[in-house]
Amino acid sequence: MGTSRIIKIGILTSSRADFGIYLPLLNQLKKEAASFDFSIIAFGTHVSPFHGNTIDEIHANGFDVPYQIGSILLSDDEEAIATSYALTAMKFANFWSEHKKTFDCVLCLGDRFEMAAAVIAGLPFNIFFAHIHGGETTLGAIDNVYRHMISLASKLHFVSAKPFIERIKSIVGDDAICYLVGALSLDDIDQMELPSKSDFKTRWNINPDDSFILVTIHPETKSNLNASEHVTVIETALSELVLESNLVISMPNSDTYNSLFRQSFEKLKNKFPHKIYLIENFGRPNYFAAMKFCKLILGNSSSGIIEAASLNKFVINIGDRQKGRLTSENVFHVSFDAADIIKAVNTLKDKYYTGDNVYKINNAAINITESLKKQFH
Repeated sequence: MGTSRIIKIGILTSSRADFGIYLPLLNQLKKEAASFDFSIIAFGTHVSPFHGNTIDEIHANGFDVPYQIGSILLSDDEEAIATSYALTAMKFANFWSEHKKTFDCVLCLGDRFEMAAAVIAGLPFNIFFAHIHGGETTLGAIDNVYRHMISLASKLHFVSAKPFIERIKSIVGDDAICYLVGALSLDDIDQMELPSKSDFKTRWNINPDDSFILVTIHPETKSNLNASEHVTVIETALSELVLESNLVISMPNSDTYNSLFRQSFEKLKNKFPHKIYLIENFGRPNYFAAMKFCKLILGNSSSGIIEAASLNKFVINIGDRQKGRLTSENVFHVSFDAADIIKAVNTLKDKYYTGDNVYKINNAAINITESLKKQFH
């Protein structure tokens, strides 16, 4: 093929989380318009008014969204999640039927059930999927299964750390095409212009000079029968911690029984209205600013595993959702036990992490675009 050929890329994004990770790559693709023509395919919580209409964040970052597909239900029990999966797959069956020749490559990211449904629906149409963040492990979440499903359906793999290459090959086969690119969300983290303290305070009514803990907790979807118990533990721990520190809580994803956590956080907010802040969607720069300004990160989010080390923060990772994940030395693991959580917070709250981030490889976005050129030119 000639090197002047423009590569047509589709980009599947289902949530605020994966869009934030994609952002450095989207900006790089925009810079390389002579080589790439890309289109965003937004679905999942992006197009749900009950999850913050985060498609607005895509527009705010200067990107058009030519394709929008709705499929998320209001309920969050097991049947609703399974039905959302089926509905997403059905709608994408129609989409891929209409667009099976539109894209040379479709990028997919991570491990969400919506993402897996969209990708699996493309299999009969022989869609060329390229998976970002494959080969990783989250043993406490059914997302672990979805991630490996996406890897199996993909023909190209962009991995964030060297150990994941071997895992991809063990899942897909030794002939898997893997590129070691690093964690995409870290690509511009050192140079990113984050909001100032005054701008952050104005935007969110949160004073960064008032010490706060950043809390991001999602349900453990492999043990959802314990969801009520986990909520009780978290509520007990936060009720104690809020007496000494403000709490900034980033609301959970649309996982099974996320409403139990949401209701608990709203209950705590009503009890401590001037000490607790509930944020539906920070957006990437503001979330990184919150990580920078906080004294500690508490929860079970992948952001604590991947990005926090680059912002010099210690992380208390609760439970098994991220179990098996490669971590830097800033991450400390505790069980769903209120006393253990409180003890860990008191131990780490005044400490500052200065070590390395195991997910950091320079120029991840460029690594991906160069790999795509190699594959399709």
